[in-house]
Amino acid sequence: MTVYAYVDGPLGEMLLVGRLAPGGRAVLRSLSLPGQRGGVVVEDGWTRAPGAFEEVAGQLREYFAGERERFEVPVDGDAGTEFQQRVWRALEEVPYGSTVSYGEIARRVGSAGAGVRAVGTAIGRNPLLVVRPCHRVIGADGALRGYAAGVERKERLLGLEGALV
Repeated sequence: MTVYAYVDGPLGEMLLVGRLAPGGRAVLRSLSLPGQRGGVVVEDGWTRAPGAFEEVAGQLREYFAGERERFEVPVDGDAGTEFQQRVWRALEEVPYGSTVSYGEIARRVGSAGAGVRAVGTAIGRNPLLVVRPCHRVIGADGALRGYAAGVERKERLLGLEGALV
């Protein structure tokens, strides 16, 4: 069963989507921001279940208050291709308050050189904005590039973390 909830935050109303695990806790499949390119839209047959997302909502509040640096919520491991999952795991290793280049992520997943473009595409398909920190990936020249929810939101997240270059 697919469940969803909306959570307010400084970037707008976030849409959380997941499935219920035993005990009524949600396994997060997606976190979308308003106006996000490729963001999830609620579908017929989904059940609104704000209580199922209490844990992730609380962690999001802590993050935006500057009290949390890493998310510890159950996520759906079935999303994405094997390559996308490798890239997304590399994103999760980028420490709070720091940035890396797309080329560095490509090197970490064994896809340097021409693979940088494929890495950028995989990062752009990250279904867990904020929770999986794709906002910490910047251009090799230090420029803020490509964020599905808009570069201005990427800049706000990096500012919150003290990582603006």
